[in-house]
Amino acid sequence: MQTYDVVVLGSGSAGKWVANNVADRGRSVALVEKLRVGGECPYVACIPSKAMLRSAHARAQARHLTDLGGAAMPPPLDDDRLAFGAAVRRRDKLSRYRNDSQAAASVKEHGVTLIRGSGRITGPGTAEVDGEPLGYRDLVIATGSGPAIPPVEGLADVPTWTSDQALSAPDYPASLVVLGGGAVGCELAQLYAGFGVDVTLVEPTDQLAGPEDPDVAADLAGILRASGVDVRIGVSVTGVQRAPGGGARAMLDDGSAVEADRIVIAAGRKPATEGLGLDVLGIEPGEKGAVRVDDHGRVEGQQHVWAAGDVTALVPYTHGANYQARVVTANLLGGNAVADYRAIPRVIYTEPPLASVGLSAARARAKGIEVLTETAMMSQTARSATDGPPDGRLVLTADRARGVLVGAAAVGEGADSWISEATVAIRAQVPIALLADVVHPFPTFAEVYEVPLRELARGLA
Repeated sequence: MQTYDVVVLGSGSAGKWVANNVADRGRSVALVEKLRVGGECPYVACIPSKAMLRSAHARAQARHLTDLGGAAMPPPLDDDRLAFGAAVRRRDKLSRYRNDSQAAASVKEHGVTLIRGSGRITGPGTAEVDGEPLGYRDLVIATGSGPAIPPVEGLADVPTWTSDQALSAPDYPASLVVLGGGAVGCELAQLYAGFGVDVTLVEPTDQLAGPEDPDVAADLAGILRASGVDVRIGVSVTGVQRAPGGGARAMLDDGSAVEADRIVIAAGRKPATEGLGLDVLGIEPGEKGAVRVDDHGRVEGQQHVWAAGDVTALVPYTHGANYQARVVTANLLGGNAVADYRAIPRVIYTEPPLASVGLSAARARAKGIEVLTETAMMSQTARSATDGPPDGRLVLTADRARGVLVGAAAVGEGADSWISEATVAIRAQVPIALLADVVHPFPTFAEVYEVPLRELARGLA
């Protein structure tokens, strides 16, 4: 039986990061992957979704070119279906046609042993891949997550896509029903609507974007509706059945029904732990099957078992997985790195995007924090006037006792980039009095910070 210093189960963002960086320091590493090296992000998630969104946004900009003075007459655009085909070809090229050969070669160049197959824990210090045993000193669980399928009667009997399928299939549907108003559902809804698809988005809770600031979430709903999406909030699907034309008919609890070519399942994700053999080590998954870890990335109750990425359900983003991987890697190499999750940014890449970091006011209050909030509208910036419709807002949440930001949420042009100012402020606990003295270049969208920060500073004085 071959034994390694480190065995990594799963080669997504977290697993690949750990394997490469530990191997670079001379440790023997085996990386176990049953599908694609690199995980979902490069092939059926982040990269293809952002590629398709960019194509849809470019098409929307072309439709409004005269509004921005870029043309005297509206430019002619070709058929939506033809344009969708062009976007799909660009998407597939950027996602390397879902071929992981280059990524596989890269990990081998780092000295990692890549083992193709399904890994399973068989005991302390031992595992197997499709029946072949291997040993380890340390084990890293980085198996990611899979789509959560809601318990809707009849769902298995109608045409459906998971988000992975929606971002890899070449098909152009005439209509879609999207189940779920989180990041994935909102992005897919705007993406397909941008190419003329009739899209209905159904979200059973009272707002989109989960626990984000309610005003910012309401702005996002308005943005999607302006993009042509039929947004249904506070409505649940009670059942689905085959439509006469072969598509799907979704019955809603408000008494209405929606028919579409397909239903897109975007109702969240669940950690991929089934069949891993966690019980052999006495590891009991937490809520929704997540592997529970301490702030060092070590699995609770284990000395030589670690976990990072979506399987922990702590920060379900690629950048969150990479952050956890850095912490685990440092500790595998003898360090004492500690994860700090207070300032992990969240983004929904619509146009304009929703971006947030830290706590909403409601969540801060639930933690016993006395909060002070301020809101600024994007229309207050000169850049919004020069660049187009002044849509959006910024909401800042401060801890009154400590005089620092604990949260920020925004909808606005470029918010996915300028949210980083709040990210650094929260992570470094920069005093609001100092933040209020920061000078921003004119005219930029980041100027939106200045007035609310000064108001917070006055309120804290």
